[in-house]
Amino acid sequence: MNDDSRRPGELNARELARWGWRQLTSMRTALILLLLLALAAVPGSLIPQDGVDSLKADQWREAHTTLTPIYKTLGLFNVYSTPWFAAIYLLLMVSLVGCIIPRCLVYAKAMRAQPPATPGKLTRLPDSDSYVTDQEPEEVLAAARKQLRGYRIRKADDGESVSAEKGYLREAGNLIFHMSLIIVLVAFATGSLFGYKGGVIVLVGEEFGFANEMSQYDDFKPGSLFAPEDLDDFTFKIGDFKADWLTTGAGAGTARGFESHIRYTEGSAKAKDYKLKVNHPLTVGGTDVFLLAHGYAPVITVRDGNGDVAYSGPTVFLPQSQNLLSFGVVKAPYASPEEIGFQGLFYPFEGTADGEPVNLTGDIGDGKHAMLSLQGFRGDLNLDSGPQSVYSLDTSKANMMSPDESGKAFNLRLGDTVELPDGLGSVSFDDVQQWNRVQISKSPGKEWALLGVSLALVGLLGSLFIRSRRVWVRARRVDGGTLVEVAALDRSGGGDTAAVVAGLVETLRGGRAADQPQTAHEENR
Repeated sequence: MNDDSRRPGELNARELARWGWRQLTSMRTALILLLLLALAAVPGSLIPQDGVDSLKADQWREAHTTLTPIYKTLGLFNVYSTPWFAAIYLLLMVSLVGCIIPRCLVYAKAMRAQPPATPGKLTRLPDSDSYVTDQEPEEVLAAARKQLRGYRIRKADDGESVSAEKGYLREAGNLIFHMSLIIVLVAFATGSLFGYKGGVIVLVGEEFGFANEMSQYDDFKPGSLFAPEDLDDFTFKIGDFKADWLTTGAGAGTARGFESHIRYTEGSAKAKDYKLKVNHPLTVGGTDVFLLAHGYAPVITVRDGNGDVAYSGPTVFLPQSQNLLSFGVVKAPYASPEEIGFQGLFYPFEGTADGEPVNLTGDIGDGKHAMLSLQGFRGDLNLDSGPQSVYSLDTSKANMMSPDESGKAFNLRLGDTVELPDGLGSVSFDDVQQWNRVQISKSPGKEWALLGVSLALVGLLGSLFIRSRRVWVRARRVDGGTLVEVAALDRSGGGDTAAVVAGLVETLRGGRAADQPQTAHEENR
């Protein structure tokens, strides 16, 4: 029974849901959502992501204090984990599935159907031709069937015509392309749910190394369904690191390549060697190890007022420029009688020294021009207030100290030791180690993603280059011979069916000598 209380055009809940579903599963909506997904991924490429390189993300936040609160609110430092990105992702999945399934059913029905019957007026089609021959209609139709091999020919013909069609795989290409998008989306979702991505700085040298355990990572971002037992069992050490730089011309100071010589062990297997390069990761089991960055770690020793070692070891300094001018922090909280801390810059080169040019590459060479410039602080470093980054020093409650009353920094060359004021101890610059920043990630489903991309390419090529067309040939007796009519129709647009008609006519006629004169229709063409 109709509801007369509704206004014209007003939809009830069921009709509104049906309308919404049709809008969501339309191809137009799927394309819009695909565009939105691409636009949503742009910030993930332009803004450093915590899950990719937390150090760069921290540096970006420190350099852009005004934008950082806004970006945090929008989740732009973790774009791919935000609710709005997930919403676009899921809507696109639903839209594609709801769009493709009905199209697959229609395509399956079309594959079983016969080509359409021959139209009554072939000469009215845009690309058509006709002629009169002395051959019998059966001979012409037999020759047409032979010439149209590769076409699907209608079996239930009318006895005086041939109806043929080809290009069914064009629609298959479209469907494969759209189904491949679903495969890619599912593959990436699988990697995000069950995979992980982490970063760690590993010092170069046989005495250092990394074991694939969660406690070893500097930053670690697991998927929602990740479990610690999913970590592959391997260890590695970086024996040597080399950088190849351009030293002349307009590109001077630009790196041409980086290479780390590593030795890794998978489980209890024998150790193996590998040359780790940018975009050439090491794959162990299902885990990939990428080389991201490199820098220097000055070996610094701090002694307190009692002469005891309060701090000693390689200290990672983070590059601030292309030539590896680096910033770092040293904390000696157990020094006596006061806590001691330093922050400052490491110069792997000196602008000009002994007449030598500026070192654009940042290579330290023999280290004779390397220098540490440190600001010293004494007193309360506020270490009890909570966790602090090893790359920052809280000096709000501490007092600055310097070599003299000028307030200058402590400047040390390689091998130097500087005494601290008031008998607080000394600081030494003993050596320089290199470090590599590596990303370690596991992405289940990446093989499926590759398959999806490959299928998308195949489907796209099929939809672009396969022409869908129909061809008809009719032959019937008229006064003076057999009237043959040929017509073709391109269903995909842009196809040259005139050439198809001309070629078929030329083949069927087999030369004009045996034929009757052209018809008025043919002369008019």
